[in-house]
Formats: sequence, C-alpha cells, structure tokens
Amino acid sequence: MIEGLIKSVAKKGTQWSNWAGNVACVAEHIFYPRTEADIIEVIQLAAREGKQIRVVGEGHSFSPLIATDCFILSLTYMTGIIDVDKDNLQATAWAGTSINKANAALFKFGVAMINLGDIDVQSLAGATATGTHGTGTAFGNVSTEIVAFTIVTADGRILNCSKDENARLFAAGRVSLGALGVITKITFNVVEAYKLEYKSSANDFYETLDALEAYNQKNRNFEFYYFPYSNQLQLKESNVTDKPIKHNKILAHINDVFLENTVMKLVCKVGVAFPSLTKTLGRWMAKAVPKGVTIDYSHEIYATVRDVRFKEMEYNIPIEHFKTCIRAFKELLEEKEYEVFFPVECRFVKGDDIWLSPAYGRDSAYIAVHVPAAAEHNPYFKEMEALFMRYDGRPHWGKMHTRTAESLSATYEKWDDFLALRAELDPNELFLNPHLKKVFGLE
Repeated sequence: MIEGLIKSVAKKGTQWSNWAGNVACVAEHIFYPRTEADIIEVIQLAAREGKQIRVVGEGHSFSPLIATDCFILSLTYMTGIIDVDKDNLQATAWAGTSINKANAALFKFGVAMINLGDIDVQSLAGATATGTHGTGTAFGNVSTEIVAFTIVTADGRILNCSKDENARLFAAGRVSLGALGVITKITFNVVEAYKLEYKSSANDFYETLDALEAYNQKNRNFEFYYFPYSNQLQLKESNVTDKPIKHNKILAHINDVFLENTVMKLVCKVGVAFPSLTKTLGRWMAKAVPKGVTIDYSHEIYATVRDVRFKEMEYNIPIEHFKTCIRAFKELLEEKEYEVFFPVECRFVKGDDIWLSPAYGRDSAYIAVHVPAAAEHNPYFKEMEALFMRYDGRPHWGKMHTRTAESLSATYEKWDDFLALRAELDPNELFLNPHLKKVFGLE
C-alpha cells in the first residue's frame, strides 16, 4: 500500500525546491496521500525507520521549513471544499486546497474569505501554518479566521481541534510551522461575497506617515509600497462597495502581467547586471506607479500575478513603533547605499491570541523587503533584520530570517508553552528538520 503513495525515490532524482529557488533538498521519498489513513501509514513508516516528515503545500515559503533528506508529504490530492454552512457563515476545506481554488469554489456558493494577502497560490495549510496575512487594522492574519481543524499526530491519532475541543492544540496549531502534526481539514469563517473598490495612487513618503492613522481608519484595506531612493510611495486602498464592476481585463493584464512582471523581469536583469543603476531604477519605478480605480469581487482584487522570482524577508513590528522604524529603515538604506530597487511593502494587521503568530498580543505592521532571486541578499537582509529586532520585530515564519530560540523565546509569551506541547505530541521529533531544530533550540 505504501508504495502507491510514493512519487519517486532519491536515487531517481527526488529533488524538491521552493518557488523562489533559494531552498532545495533531495528527499528520500515524496509521498502523495489521498486520505488520512494514507497519512497514518506514512507516519508509521517514518517512525519505524527513524525518519522525519515535512509537509509541503505549494512551496511559497522562502525559509527552509520543508528542506529535509528524509520524507516529504504533499497534500496535492487532499484538496477541495468539503462543506459550506451559509447559515453560520463557515466553510470546511481539505488543507491542501490552494487559496485561489478555494476562492473560486466559495464564490459559487455566494461567499468569500474575509481578508487575504496579494498572493493566492499558497495552500490553506501552508498559508495558515506560517501566519500569512493581508492588510487592514480590523483584521488579523488568515489563521485568525480558523474555527476548527483536524490534525493527524505523531502517534497516528486523528484529533479535531477548536476552542471547545483540544483547546490547547487549537491555540497553538493555527500557526504551527508544521511542527505539531499533519493538518488535514480546516474550517474557517466566511462572509457573503462582496465587491471592493480598489484605488492605486502615489503620495509622498513623509506625508503618508503623518496621515497613517487616517489612512488606516478610512480604509478597509490599506497598504503602501516604498521605492528605494525615492520619496514617493504607491498607496493601495480598498473598500467594500455596491457599485457596478469596473475591471477592464485587458488593461489589468497589461498592468499585472506586462508592467508588473514582464517589465519587472527586465528591470531585475538590468539591476543585477549593472548594480550602479539601482538608484535610477528605484526612482523610475516610483514615477511609474499605476493610478486608477478598479471594482470587482474581493478575490479578483486581492490577488496579483507574481511571475518575477525574488527572495523575501518580512518582519512584524508593533504598530506603535512602525513610523519610527520605517523612517530608520529608509535612512539606513540610503546611508549604506544598498544596491536594491525592489519596492518595500508595508501592511497592517490586528493583534491575535495564536501562540506563535507574529501578531500575538499586539496590533502590528509588517515590513517586507525583497531582492531578485539571482541577487545577493545577505548584507541588506542582515542589516535590516538587526534594525527590525531593535523594534521588537518578529519574523514572518514563511520568509527568510536568521533567528533562533535564543532571541525568539524572549519575544513570544507562549514560546515555552508551544515547545512543551510540541514535545508532548511529538517526543521523537518526527515533524522537525534542521531549520526547525535551530528555531526551537533543539540542536
């Protein structure tokens, strides 16, 4: 039976890599289960052979969460919407379901996810396990909308978790880093399908910071992009509307696919080949900020096409420190003259009570920095990570960072509780890999 779940073996070339290409490994086996019983078989095999298991979604994490030379378990075949409860506005899906496929299926039922980020290709399990988020000070990250989930543990039990059942595991498991077991089903809050009016515009860096609270208060969703070596930002504002759809698909294709991807690919090639041009490129992109209004259903507004490969580090900062931190970021970047031109994304999220959520216990801002996949990132990311840490920064678990338990434990109130629960559920460290052992201080 187990042979039917194996994709291939290492000697035949079982190499896995993430979307960005910055993380790769050769696993002994990649398994493609179709049922929870299949997952239990893989767990039992791993336990007998002393192997570790990492569960993979769509590979959109930039950190080495998956890298292993043992077993990878893919939820490719455990996808789809299981149930939509329109009376209670909840939906249940298999954990391997991609966000974009979930969006399309939910829309047919006349409902939608409450808030999302700007990429929709991740699996529900992967997005929630890493604390993926959108923007809007009234909304937490995607995991905060989970009301229940089912998990297969290291000893082969299938547990249902909610605030009323296995409550400790529910509190920890909504952002689990895949370290507590294999989550197979997720039930989450939804709302009736809604339209958003999205406005893109340009504004001055300092003027925007002076009016930041007003921007967040008047908009359901607000974020901005800072362009290195420029004082101009791209503002993105979205609000619920009953206005008719205004979405020119041809113009959207030109903007999303041609300008933001084809042209950006060319910009990246030029920037990597000729680093002396990075200041010019950053200022040019600032002047090319798209301006206009689009109206469509929420899932058509949130997601953007991302064909340009890049590496990313993103940090959560307490919102009260954000203005000081982003000003210091801009000053440091310009002082050190880092050869970067990729825009810096700034978003805002409501605090939550999920043990290892970066937004645990605090309303937050996120600052995301990027470089082209082919570019060197270490000096830039290292310096900015040190800056973020000075403002009690916490890394986004799915993005690049160098943090370990030594510094992380001090910033998470529930750190020891999470480690104790992990050890209780998985004493033989079945669901760890070298990266997580460093993060948890278990080397």
